Amino acid sequence: MNPLPPWATGPFELILHAEGHLRSGNDFDRRIALISFDDAIEVAITTYLSLHPIQRNNRTYSNTDLDKWLQNYHSKLDFLEVELKSRSLTWIVARSHIVWAHDHRNEQYHGGNKGTPEKHVLEVIRRAAIWVLSVLFEVPDPERVLEEAIAATAPAEPPQRDSQYDRAIDGKYGLVEIAGQPYYTSELLFGTDNDAYRDLGNRLCSETPASDLETKE
Repeated sequence: MNPLPPWATGPFELILHAEGHLRSGNDFDRRIALISFDDAIEVAITTYLSLHPIQRNNRTYSNTDLDKWLQNYHSKLDFLEVELKSRSLTWIVARSHIVWAHDHRNEQYHGGNKGTPEKHVLEVIRRAAIWVLSVLFEVPDPERVLEEAIAATAPAEPPQRDSQYDRAIDGKYGLVEIAGQPYYTSELLFGTDNDAYRDLGNRLCSETPASDLETKE
């Protein structure tokens, strides 16, 4: 079950996008990771403040405060400071550190210096983005959620041949000649129809004594 509430999907997708780039590791990817982690902080706060009170444990704020907090990045951090105090929580990542990383992000996005973000800048902004998400949307183990999402987006492993299937298929059907070239039946079937290869291999193995399928030295 996905522990994220549906309204947290937007900021989480930014974190997932950033994490993918961070793990790729080249200079361009590190710049994109910095920008996306930083954006995730702002989007998380904006999303949270835009929710109906029932979606944030009936916490309510005045329209005056909402308008004030939604003005810019720094005013959103003002909200976060108020929210942390109301919940008797502390800054896991210091506000000054978040602002420092945000300034690096602005230099990447708006400034003339397009150098590669340093590792410790990325560590700060990554930790901050994940922490803000976990606080506002009450995600108890955000690192696990992120790892599961990364694993779910990884490409599936290509199918592998099975040596027992190969021996069973080739033992029954032998070689097939195509354009004057001999090919093992198992090789051709695996390459053209993996499901048929596995169905036939499984059936033949169930009909063949195990000793006949052992690798001959």
